[in-house]
Amino acid sequence: MFVKNISAHKGGFVSSIRFVDYKLYTGGKDGDIKIWTGLGEEITCESTVSFGSMIRAIDCKDGAMLVGTRDGTLTVVGDEESRKEIMHSHNDGETWGLASFDANCVITSGDDNQVIVWDVEERKRSKVYGVSSREAKAKKGGASSITNKPASQCARAVCLGPNGETIVAANDGVVHVHCADGSNVKLEDSSEWIECLTVSPCGKFLAVGSHDNKVRVYSCDGWALCGTGGKHSSYIMALDWSRDSTYLRSNCGAYELLFWTVGEDGAIEQDASGRSNTKAQVWASKTVKFFWDVDGIYPKGTDGTHINRVAGNEAGDLIITGDDWCNVRVFRDPVRKGHKCRTYRGHSEFVTNCIFKGDRIFTVGGYDQTLMQWKLC
Repeated sequence: MFVKNISAHKGGFVSSIRFVDYKLYTGGKDGDIKIWTGLGEEITCESTVSFGSMIRAIDCKDGAMLVGTRDGTLTVVGDEESRKEIMHSHNDGETWGLASFDANCVITSGDDNQVIVWDVEERKRSKVYGVSSREAKAKKGGASSITNKPASQCARAVCLGPNGETIVAANDGVVHVHCADGSNVKLEDSSEWIECLTVSPCGKFLAVGSHDNKVRVYSCDGWALCGTGGKHSSYIMALDWSRDSTYLRSNCGAYELLFWTVGEDGAIEQDASGRSNTKAQVWASKTVKFFWDVDGIYPKGTDGTHINRVAGNEAGDLIITGDDWCNVRVFRDPVRKGHKCRTYRGHSEFVTNCIFKGDRIFTVGGYDQTLMQWKLC
């Protein structure tokens, strides 16, 4: 039976509601939780608790509230003076960026203007950075995303620099170098968004693969552009350094595998005979999706677009892939056609990135915006 209307929350709808111990808890788009007492026409607002982000879920027990907000945070509230954030996450668009940070941490980036450092042992966020405060539009559309944030604040690639820099590539093509001393450097040579970037094993160079079909090499000492490789006919999706930092190999959206020599000054030049000239090379990483040792990663009847990321472990005996079917697959290295794998499901959306870190595997999901860690047994 209808009793009365109550004007409860400003600027939007009531997004969550809970009735516990004769109290009504309502959460709104305005980021407030209001606690109501009384019934029927006697109902009154006892108190208001503000969070700054839309309330998505509320639960109560023994006088404490558990609150989930739109920004991906879970908070336990004892009273207004007692709050403890127990979980954080990416919370908008897609999450793609993933890299090792230090001995105990990994780092992720996403379309929510966040670069997050995660403590592996504690399984919680230890640091968070903004990608950028710029509100510039992408020069050529930027990466496809469901976020309303400008492309200059979204990021699909992240890595760690040789001197502790956090290097993140925004979806407008700008690479942001967040230095350990608090200063920032912008590398603005790319005309489209960037899917991959990696620092050379020697620590002297940063290689960047852009959707403008170019591979660029920068000096990590001053961040000057040293060389540009423009031989690919489609967007760059994967880059690997050789262990001695003299070679790069790259894949593009046209399924090309190209090899590049890198001089002591960072100058880059395609080696048309690189497939044979690099037989003796040991690769510092294994992320390319088209090479003889990974030609068995593709299920029958599929093409290369279904595999989003490839990674090899440091020992050189395992390969993992993340795909559009939410699968994390583990293969023996090398992976030839017909080889079997072990398949694991955990993500609710496509797996955008995966890496090895010691005896663990880390993966991120696109729309589920989730970082998962897997233990090798």
